Amino acid sequence: MSNYFYVSPEQLIKDRAEFAQKGIARGRSIVAAIYDVGVLMVAENPSASLNKISEVYDRIAFAGVGKYNEFDRLREAGIRWADGTGFTYSREDVDARALANYYAQHLGDMFTEGQKPLEVEILVAQLGNKFRPTKLYRVAYEGTISDEPRFAVLGGDSETIKGRFAATEEAQESLATTLKNAVAALAGPDRSIEVGDLEVGILEDRGSRRTFLRLNDEQVSELLR
Repeated sequence: MSNYFYVSPEQLIKDRAEFAQKGIARGRSIVAAIYDVGVLMVAENPSASLNKISEVYDRIAFAGVGKYNEFDRLREAGIRWADGTGFTYSREDVDARALANYYAQHLGDMFTEGQKPLEVEILVAQLGNKFRPTKLYRVAYEGTISDEPRFAVLGGDSETIKGRFAATEEAQESLATTLKNAVAALAGPDRSIEVGDLEVGILEDRGSRRTFLRLNDEQVSELLR
């Protein structure tokens, strides 16, 4: 006769949450912030090819922390969802809130019904226009969506980094100032981060339909002067 071990639902949820949180905390953090004319996303990422920050659609970007293969699959699924929605309806019908809801449903299902929860935390950023405001949505491992008014910090020691950035952040700052504050918050008082170890992406209107731009080392160095 087989032996069955009972685990209370409360304990199961607690164990799953701790498992996901530990995986996310091992990753390096990302800071995303709204500046005067756009959205900035900064990650400490030594890899030149495994990107944490990417374009999803015309005015929407994605950032992820945790297990790379897991959040990269979410990124690809988000691109397919956005392309399908834009093709079926119109490009204006693709917005960050709907995409964040799509991710939240998938993460929530994996947290409650999957073999294990996904060890990821993601951000969906939207550059505003005359129809929609600029928005930052943080989606947690269990599917909770947070509407962040000015900035968000994901992964790693997020609370400490959030406190450092909040102490310097002010609304409607320039890109250069916002980038300097974000890098200082990621590094902390006891170390510095080389430009080559930074991944920086922005959403900003430049007279074309697509607004995402990945900054190279030279551009980042110029802004940090």
